[in-house]
Amino acid sequence: MRWTPPSVPVPTKPGALLMIRRIALSALTVAFLIPGQAASQGIGNGASSPPLSPEAEVFIGTLEAIRDYALDAQADSVLWERAIEGLMRELGDPYAAVLSPDEVRAFEEQSTGNYAGIGVGISPMNGTVTITHVYANTPADNAGLHVGDRIVGVNEDRAEAWTVEDTSNRIRGLPGTIVRVLIDRDGADAPISFEIRREQVHIPAVTSHRIFGDLGYIGLDRVTRNSAAEVDSVLTELAGVRGIILDLRRNPGGYLDESLNLADLFLDRGSVLVRTRSRTRGSDGEIREEAARARLTPRVQDVPVVVLVDQFSASAAEIIAGALQDHDRALVIGERTFGKGTVQSVIPLPEGRLIRLTSGEWYTPQGRSINRLRSQDGQLIDSDLVEEFTSRGGRTILGGGGVFPDLEIEEDTLSSAELNFFTRGAEAEVPVQQRIREAAFAVAQSARVAGTVPESFPAGAFEEFRSGLIASGMDAELFTTDVDRYLLQRAGEELFQRMDRLDLYLQLRSDRDRALATAVGFLLEADSQDALFALAASAVRTAAVEPVDGTDPAIR
Repeated sequence: MRWTPPSVPVPTKPGALLMIRRIALSALTVAFLIPGQAASQGIGNGASSPPLSPEAEVFIGTLEAIRDYALDAQADSVLWERAIEGLMRELGDPYAAVLSPDEVRAFEEQSTGNYAGIGVGISPMNGTVTITHVYANTPADNAGLHVGDRIVGVNEDRAEAWTVEDTSNRIRGLPGTIVRVLIDRDGADAPISFEIRREQVHIPAVTSHRIFGDLGYIGLDRVTRNSAAEVDSVLTELAGVRGIILDLRRNPGGYLDESLNLADLFLDRGSVLVRTRSRTRGSDGEIREEAARARLTPRVQDVPVVVLVDQFSASAAEIIAGALQDHDRALVIGERTFGKGTVQSVIPLPEGRLIRLTSGEWYTPQGRSINRLRSQDGQLIDSDLVEEFTSRGGRTILGGGGVFPDLEIEEDTLSSAELNFFTRGAEAEVPVQQRIREAAFAVAQSARVAGTVPESFPAGAFEEFRSGLIASGMDAELFTTDVDRYLLQRAGEELFQRMDRLDLYLQLRSDRDRALATAVGFLLEADSQDALFALAASAVRTAAVEPVDGTDPAIR
């Protein structure tokens, strides 16, 4: 059963800016690096290699026969790659893979937030690759690059029809090397050249702000190295708030040990953080069971906490949510999480490669399995098994794969009019979302020049944006009142993101973000964690007997 949350009052004086920009992460892996030598030294390397088993002899013989006699000649490298792919496929492990050197570099960037470059965010804007963010204290910041600069060349190459990926690949390189970036800048008569020394750049995974007066918001994109330290610092900045929202939505996970450090910030010393079952290395299937416990005094006490999750919250994010829920330290709101309850070991191989293998699984402190079964290609294998567990404080919580929220609120979807608008835009080959970003960027640039912060997306700029869509081929009849309202909100959200005003963005976003609106409304009303639980329980009971707006109840 779903519940439609109440409207949220918007305070007239938002708090001070504490935001750090977010970046997206595509990886869906929780991994820890096993130290030591590469796991494999190859076959046939001389006296140091162990004798081959009969099965290994057959395997090598098969490869040699295919190489020497097959009608279609195959190089050794191709045969070995196909053999590796077959081994990975036949494991039936949706998270197993052998990573190439390029994939290893991407994995390290995603899991640490570190990369060798200059420290800019770039996006396609009006047909050019434009700098949309300059991270503080990076080579780009120190060199004087600005938001709004358009990249027209890198080194000796000119950026004709470059994609963002093309540009990024040219700018990145070895730390300590020099890259020359050529940019067009408004007001400059000719392109400007910047010679910038590449350095290791760290992009924080944490955003934070005081919102709705005296609530603390912490958004965690992914669980990278130093995430716990970043959140610890943020909690100091948010001292004195009446409640905290920890947003783990769309968080694909990260490092197991960092997730434990994050949960440790909120739980009493000695509390179980997670229970693991894993294979003893080198054993014939021997399984060991362990429990990790909190070691610190909690950083926030007597402050109500809400954790937001959705169907994309996975792995390390689920460990955090499950631990806080089991110990009654947070009210969990949103959707049932992804269900990535397995541990991946990442083991170095020769030639700069890595192998990632599932080596264990974990359970919440109260013994709930996080894992949901999936096929080799990652498709969910449905299961109706849902079990009841009891939290440390005696509340009923559900288990059966993933973390079940205490209050389930599905993400808002487009209305039929809005969906029709975007469908017709695609048919007319008008990139509506890109036009929204470009319009917001133009308004943000003007505001920066003027030294102002708009309270909303300007009406004149919106009319110009709307007229531009019609001139590009969108039917004027598509712009209904509801569609205009949606487009204006999206443009405002994009504007506040471009201006690094997370407080204004979240206030506007809560108009359609029902989970966020509920968290804010509850925290503005509740003065304790128990009061939060009581509000959620009351909402569930009410929705269970009264349909909302004539629809079927939808809180489960």
